[in-house]
Amino acid sequence: MTQLGPITEDPLGAFCSDSDAFIPGADSGPLHGLTFAAKDIFDVAGYVTGGGNPDWKLTHEPAQSHAWVVNALVQAGAAMVGKTLTDELTRGIFGENVHYGTPVNSRAPECVPGGSSSGSASAVAGGLVDLALGSDTGGSVRVPASFCGLYGLRPTHDRIPLDGILLQAPSFDTIGWFARDPATFAKAGAVLLGSTFDGLHPKNLIIAEDAFQLADPAVAAALRPHVDLIASLLGGSSNEVLSPRGLAYWSAQQQVLQGREAWESVGDWIDLVNPRFSFEVSERYTLAKVIQDEAVEAAAAVRKEIVSRMDEVLAGGAIVCLPTTVSPAPMKGQRVSDRHELRLKNSQLTSIAGLCGLPQLTLPVAEVDGKPVGLSLMAGRGGDEALIALAQNVEASG
Repeated sequence: MTQLGPITEDPLGAFCSDSDAFIPGADSGPLHGLTFAAKDIFDVAGYVTGGGNPDWKLTHEPAQSHAWVVNALVQAGAAMVGKTLTDELTRGIFGENVHYGTPVNSRAPECVPGGSSSGSASAVAGGLVDLALGSDTGGSVRVPASFCGLYGLRPTHDRIPLDGILLQAPSFDTIGWFARDPATFAKAGAVLLGSTFDGLHPKNLIIAEDAFQLADPAVAAALRPHVDLIASLLGGSSNEVLSPRGLAYWSAQQQVLQGREAWESVGDWIDLVNPRFSFEVSERYTLAKVIQDEAVEAAAAVRKEIVSRMDEVLAGGAIVCLPTTVSPAPMKGQRVSDRHELRLKNSQLTSIAGLCGLPQLTLPVAEVDGKPVGLSLMAGRGGDEALIALAQNVEASG
């Protein structure tokens, strides 16, 4: 258990240095005695939600109330001890913020922590808090969880209320959380999902062939024993190619739809304020601004086909397993152009759950060259609890 009280020392650079947001937990409850941090897109009454960008913070007023998810954890007894860094307006996947720096990945200090929930993942991995809240639109919980060796869930879309958060792309946005162990992770899940995990027995493990083919060979090899363990727990497995047209084709549809929604969320503000952005974030908004209606309509039609395909794959309570990321965390300070291909490849993996609104839980089960890499489990919509129960079984059997 971490120390109860405001964060006063932050050797990892995980917390917002200009915020002392602290909320004591309720005197009792299932999370009493635990601490958590919240990515700086979650409203905390009396504080400006900064969103990882100084001009956003300068042009917005303090929140009037807590985000739903923050209040839920506090009422369950957990103490919120601070707000954590995020990529600018959540538009990143590596966790390097040109304005505020890069939180330390304590599991691979020379590498990025992953984004956009970079500070939250850093704080949990480094033992500063027991839990931390993040958001996942295009992989922003799953990727840092994989890079930092944590449990992290992208829940079923709309499962956890989005009230009181800075939205990016509402039809993709979800709220997730990080923990170092499955028991603590499940305690938070019981609060946020409003349910328990007893008596849940997922079955029919499906190994996503096309997803594993995307991963570095060393990653696929490191994950294989854990895939075999899960298959034994579920009574066997089968292999399946998820996307007949290729995962790159699926990911391209998300880039169109997410880009349009991201521009609609903050485009007026960008036009008015002319904010300071990193080159990478500026480029993404510039491209998003010119997405045509015809492209959006076509991508929306393909999205329906993808949802239908995954409904077919997951029918009968099946669980899909896939690498969370194609590689361990890359080195800090790489050129933007050098990591462009890696971002696209990881987006192919993360787009599956994103397009379909599916729950996906990453497990910190493997390492490559001493760096963490996660194995993901994906279920049908509403299967969040089954994934968390399975993670506990995997830990107990490992």
